[in-house]
Amino acid sequence: MSENITPATGPKKIMGRPKCLNDVTFHFCPGCNHGNVHKMIGEAIDEYGIQDRTIGVAGVGCGVFLYNYVDVDVLEAPHGRACAEATGINRVHPDKIIFTYQGDGDLAAIGLAETVHTANRGENITVIFVNNTVYGMTGGQMAPTTLLGQKSTTSPYGREFMGDGYPIKMCEMLATLEGTAFVARVACDTPKNLMTAKKAIKKAFKMQIDQMGFSFVEILSTCPTNWGMTPQQAYKRVAAEMIPYFPLGIFKERTTADYM
Repeated sequence: MSENITPATGPKKIMGRPKCLNDVTFHFCPGCNHGNVHKMIGEAIDEYGIQDRTIGVAGVGCGVFLYNYVDVDVLEAPHGRACAEATGINRVHPDKIIFTYQGDGDLAAIGLAETVHTANRGENITVIFVNNTVYGMTGGQMAPTTLLGQKSTTSPYGREFMGDGYPIKMCEMLATLEGTAFVARVACDTPKNLMTAKKAIKKAFKMQIDQMGFSFVEILSTCPTNWGMTPQQAYKRVAAEMIPYFPLGIFKERTTADYM
C-alpha cells in the first residue's frame, strides 16, 4: 500500500496541476474531454502516491496518446487488446497498478471479448472507458455505442435497430459478472458531473490497490468534430441524448465482506 494512504488520513489531497501530468501542448480537438480525463487520472495517481508503480495500457484511437500526457510507463496495445495486455502485465507484475485507457470502438467492438473475459476472471486492473458514441480517430464511423438515429459516416441516415442493432450498455452488462468489483458510469458535461467522475476514478484505483478485482469506469464524453457540432452543442447533447440512454451511477461496488 502506498505511503500516502493510511486508514487515519486517507489519500493525500492534491491541489493544482497533477505532478504526473507532462507539461505539453494539448493537441485534441476543441471541446474534447480527453484532457479532463487525463487530469482526473493524474490526480488519482498523485493522491495515492502510486506514480512509480503505475503502468497504463492505451488502446487504439484518440486515447492512444496517453503516453504523451501522463508521466507513467505506457504500453500501446493492438486494437481491442488492451485488457488482454493488461492481464499479462498484471500476472507478471502483481505489485504494479495497471490501468487501460480505451474508447468505445476499441473496447466495445473489436475488444469486447477481451473486456468481458477479463472482467469475468476478476483481473485486478482498472479500465477507463471513454464513450463518445463514435469512432473518433478513424473518421466518425458508427460504433457499438452509437445511439439510435445518430448519423455517422457509416450510418448517414441514422442508426436503425433493424440491421444495426441497439447501442450496447457496457456497465449494465459487466455489472452482472461475478469478477467485477466496481462498475460506474459518469459524464464530463458539467462541473458537478466532473467532480463525480473524479471520485469514481479514484474509487476504481483504490479498489485495485486493495486487491478487490476488476474495476470499470465508463465516461460519457464529447466528440464535437465527428458529431458536426460546436463544443457548446456537444455538451448539451451529452445531457439531452446520451445520459437518458446511458444513465449515470454506480452499478456495482464490492465490499470487503463480499470479497472475503
